[in-house]
Amino acid sequence: MISQRFDIVLVGHFARDKDVVNGEERNVLGGAVYYGAFPLKLMGINVAIVTKVAREDFSKLAIFEKEGIPVFVKESSQTTGIKNIYSSKNPDRRKHYLLGFANPFTEEDLRHLEAKIIHIGALIRGEAPLDLVRSLSKKADLSLDVQGFVRVREGNRLVIKDWEEKEQALPYVKYLKADRVEAETLTGSSDMKSAAKTLAKLGPSEILITHKDGAVLFAQGKFYQAPFSPKFLKGRSGRGDTCIAAYIGKRLSLPAPEALYFAAALTTLKLEKEGPFKGKLEDVEAFQNSLPSNRIVQ
Repeated sequence: MISQRFDIVLVGHFARDKDVVNGEERNVLGGAVYYGAFPLKLMGINVAIVTKVAREDFSKLAIFEKEGIPVFVKESSQTTGIKNIYSSKNPDRRKHYLLGFANPFTEEDLRHLEAKIIHIGALIRGEAPLDLVRSLSKKADLSLDVQGFVRVREGNRLVIKDWEEKEQALPYVKYLKADRVEAETLTGSSDMKSAAKTLAKLGPSEILITHKDGAVLFAQGKFYQAPFSPKFLKGRSGRGDTCIAAYIGKRLSLPAPEALYFAAALTTLKLEKEGPFKGKLEDVEAFQNSLPSNRIVQ
């Protein structure tokens, strides 16, 4: 089979989730592939998705095909699903319960795909084994969200625990994304700058840490920051997935700081609406231009 080439390939479970906000429960779609693919497509990135779902959920993937986003799907015994319960006081603090878990990914799932960047956007530990991380790093620059490696099943609960294989896996990763809680879990430090430096020592050259007020980037030995400042918060789910997708998309053409500022601006507008970002790039650029130009943090 002839290999197919893309700018970015997103690898992760497409999810059927339930979000509970202020006691109100709703059925929603989720996963890094869901929140990341749409903004990348709008940015003009040649993006594709690799995912696994149960046969009865294949039809739900038509939302990508309608936008011209190729989907490479394998049948699974289940479709992943997570019940997310959000705190109204601090959206960084969430409780998660497992509803279903699709099969893990293997090297064979991406054998005939080539990319400039492959992003592993796993949801739960076990979705992307260590061997997969190693093998994919030989195919492309590797981006990884630690969410799917620190989120662990305990009965029907999903809890955050340290990733025992981080020292073996992270040397293969170029772009690393974590949120504030995940970064603290991996490093023991609640200070984002300290946590980022510790993670960088394990291998990744660019560390992106998201939190309720924005994002911090450690790249080329310097820190940069950019705010999330939505007028109102309606789309908390997918915040980090959106930010890292927009960031690596812009890294194909821009230096790290400029990629961060664009990603944070796009994520801000995403936070104002439920679901993935489907807005206008000119609105992102206008918002970005309204922010201070010098956001380097020594």
